[in-house]
Amino acid sequence: MAAYRLRWTTRCLLRLTFKETSLSRGVCCELFKAVRGHASVSAPWAAHGGLIRHYDRLVCSGSLREDDKQRVALLQLEQLNRVMTDYTNIPILLPQPKDCLHSQPTSELKNNTSKVNLRSPAEKKSNEKEDGDVDNTQEESPKPHPPHGYYIHGDVGTGKTMLMDLFYSFVENRRKKRVHFNAFMLDVHRRIHKLKQSLPKRRIGKMTMYDPIFPVAMEIAEETCLLCFDEFQVVDIADAVILKQLFEGLFKCGVVVVATSNRPPEELYKNGLQRTAFVPFIGVLKEHCPTVSLDTGIDYRTREMEAAGKLYYISSEPDAENAVNTLFEGLAYRQNDVTRPRVLNVQGREVTLSRTCGTIADCTFPELCERPLGAGDYLEIARQFDTVIIRNVPHFRVGMKDQARRFTTLIDTFYDQKVRVAILADAPLHRLLDQGPMTGGEARDRLMIDELGLTDEASERLTLFTADEEVFAFQRTISRLTEMQTEQYWLSGDRSRA
Repeated sequence: MAAYRLRWTTRCLLRLTFKETSLSRGVCCELFKAVRGHASVSAPWAAHGGLIRHYDRLVCSGSLREDDKQRVALLQLEQLNRVMTDYTNIPILLPQPKDCLHSQPTSELKNNTSKVNLRSPAEKKSNEKEDGDVDNTQEESPKPHPPHGYYIHGDVGTGKTMLMDLFYSFVENRRKKRVHFNAFMLDVHRRIHKLKQSLPKRRIGKMTMYDPIFPVAMEIAEETCLLCFDEFQVVDIADAVILKQLFEGLFKCGVVVVATSNRPPEELYKNGLQRTAFVPFIGVLKEHCPTVSLDTGIDYRTREMEAAGKLYYISSEPDAENAVNTLFEGLAYRQNDVTRPRVLNVQGREVTLSRTCGTIADCTFPELCERPLGAGDYLEIARQFDTVIIRNVPHFRVGMKDQARRFTTLIDTFYDQKVRVAILADAPLHRLLDQGPMTGGEARDRLMIDELGLTDEASERLTLFTADEEVFAFQRTISRLTEMQTEQYWLSGDRSRA
């Protein structure tokens, strides 16, 4: 043990010496950006050593704390990193799925499938002689089996996203993509809708069947061979029913998946409607993405970090409203714009924000979370603004399911896009969610369930899924809002410095 400590001390001293002599101030400034997911191809310090060595430097410099479970996870990710350097899933050579042959594809679909070398049986037969040599070559040197990804789960603030972003920044493969899971599923549904719209109209008396999910998976696989998902969470039945087929398609096309989540795979979509149809997906996920647990019991976001000034105000405090007004005016003064409303176009819809100035938005909670907005709307706000003030945030109760879910999605999106946030709320941050007794409305709902004679299982799905999921997700929201008040986060989100 003493020998280990001596080696560890020596290694730390070497790392610190290396840090002082070899890393410029600019590289150090890039450090937080990569940890938070900004690096595009590979981090500038990747040449100075591997993933574990870089982690050691962060620990020795005091940027991170030594964590055995984080180190074990990084060892596995570093092995995957080595494999991904030379890995590709192109060309994708798969037989045409049977469920895609029930209808004649449009010209757009033909173009998409031709890019990934898909051919119908008739085309294969007509080109058999021409492709004979190629087929023989492929038989002699079969394509290597895709590597397994990883599913990293643990409580809030245990370093899941940080580890994944470090891994992503070190992967020297241009065909990689890092995305929040909500944004990914929005993109999947857009692709499915676009593909369905491109199909020929059904003729009277003739039934045609076409399943677009597998072609969408192939389309995504053509664009990337590595997908890194942050916050893998399933709360929407529209997502739950397609995940198995979608991910089976991605895995068959050689896509490697690394994901983070607050829940182990077995608890995904817990108590969700029609969960029996979702359960087979869990087996598919575990087969291709071994699980890595980061349940350390420590929320590193709550560790002592220098605050960026006061960014969270309580409405009952004296002059809280005036302080927020002053904050907005100070930020707006630096903008080359005037204070005015802005109309954002999101998928053909108009989303109006009543008070903006340049890249600063001054919003109210009803404006953001009491209107039918979703992840796509919040993503567009994040693209347009680097700083958002949110006023009139209520003291959440369990019965405020829709508002709580939107607020969680809003903060997840802003955190992922590095948007700076200032809040005026009715309660302190650590008590923003009240898990007290049922409200009158909830009591009436419970009475209605009893009068309708619904089974215990059905009532649990109506109440536990909504309440339990919101409470679970809200813990992540509180943890993220805590980090978003630090000077480190605030400076990293200043796009004027980019």
